[in-house]
Amino acid sequence: MGCEQFMLAIDKSADDFLYRQVIDLITENIDSGTLRPGDRLPSLRRMSKRIDVSIPTVRQAYIELERQRRVESRPQSGFYVRGLNANELVRPAPRFRQSNKPVPVANRSLMDRVYEGLHQPDFVPLGIANPCMAKPAAKALHRAMKRVMARAEERSIGYAPSMGEPGLRRQIAFRYLDTIGSNVEPDNICITNGAQEALLLALQAVASKGDVIAVESPTYHGLLELIGSLGMLAIEVETCPEEGVTLSALRKTLDAHPVKVCLFSTTLNNPLGVSMPDDMRQELVNIIDERELVLIEDDVYGDLLFDGHRPKPAEMYSRSGNVLTCGSFSKTAAPGYRIGWLLAGRYRDAIMRLKRSYSCSSGLLQQLTLTEFLASGTYDRYLKTLRPVLQQNAQRTRALVAQHFPEGTRTSKPVGGAVLWIELPGNVNSAHLFDEAINKGISIAPGLIFSPCARYENFMRLSFGHPWSEEIEQSIVWLGRKVQELAGR
Repeated sequence: MGCEQFMLAIDKSADDFLYRQVIDLITENIDSGTLRPGDRLPSLRRMSKRIDVSIPTVRQAYIELERQRRVESRPQSGFYVRGLNANELVRPAPRFRQSNKPVPVANRSLMDRVYEGLHQPDFVPLGIANPCMAKPAAKALHRAMKRVMARAEERSIGYAPSMGEPGLRRQIAFRYLDTIGSNVEPDNICITNGAQEALLLALQAVASKGDVIAVESPTYHGLLELIGSLGMLAIEVETCPEEGVTLSALRKTLDAHPVKVCLFSTTLNNPLGVSMPDDMRQELVNIIDERELVLIEDDVYGDLLFDGHRPKPAEMYSRSGNVLTCGSFSKTAAPGYRIGWLLAGRYRDAIMRLKRSYSCSSGLLQQLTLTEFLASGTYDRYLKTLRPVLQQNAQRTRALVAQHFPEGTRTSKPVGGAVLWIELPGNVNSAHLFDEAINKGISIAPGLIFSPCARYENFMRLSFGHPWSEEIEQSIVWLGRKVQELAGR
């Protein structure tokens, strides 16, 4: 096929690297059907001349596409569009049976073992969702901290106000206005020790021991552990891998059970990597308002959609004020800084008292550094470079799973974030796979911990939030072989 037969558009003034634009151009034409399996791509020289970029740029794009298993090279012939295997690039099938009743969170001991495995020295970290470590901002943050310490000196080692450093709260409020056009009052922002404390404060402010909390299914295991530690009960709501929480299932759950709070991640679900469409998020908030419930939104991944789109948090649709938003810089800038925030709204006073009683305040030096990082524009420039790295890592991980895992394996197709949700053949127990992987020095997250009822026995979550390496590739290949072995027993 000649390159004249498909759409070409390279913008040399754009921020993206040229080779990424070539990748996007070819991928779009494959996805649209303009380029079909078996079609030959233009030669390096011909493509270079046609779109006016260098031959090395085209070669780099073709090699990356081959790595992502979108194309294949044939000796003495060129590059061709690959056909897909039956199990390749397919979302996990919904396999949900509604829980009969709210339950205490199960599998706490397995969660303990998973967390222990995450921090073992020299382990391959496929079990931890750590997006910003795929392209760390350490040098830029270090420069920002040096500037802060030169100016603030003694103040930088003191206590911060309980609700947080005013400058950082203003910067967060400005980002909401700048990225999604929503007015947030800085005084209603509470700076926390990561999103986990924000979620803790929110839950403590609106619910009590024994209350029923509705969660997505699957959902982030840290939310489940928090619910369990507070003596609350969890009930799962069917979640579509393409649209998020199934609203019809949510209505049935609310009709049948005394749900007090919904705890969802609608901007980007972990582990599915799905972002709820805006119209559905509006309908979700309408349900919350009509039934006088509370929605707590875990919005830590909202800045990490691959296409750069920033979904509007559910709180921005609410008329009642019964929606709370929890955010964090742990996924987007600095995990070790442990700086998150909570849009407290009508619960501000209760949350301020809880924050003061639990931890007094969050680290001032880290807050001042992030204030500088945001105010200088470095944060947004960094995100623009991080997103394509994560997208590339996602494509590579999916390609390796498709190539090396057995028939019957299905993968999610995340639109952002740093994790891949994988459905294994039905007879494979991911807890057994976890044990085998730990013995090999590889951490993974077994599917059972993403459900309060220990569903998803034959599911697992893999992280691609790390610098890509040969060790990462070989670890995924090893996992595929081990799954094949377990599936054959």
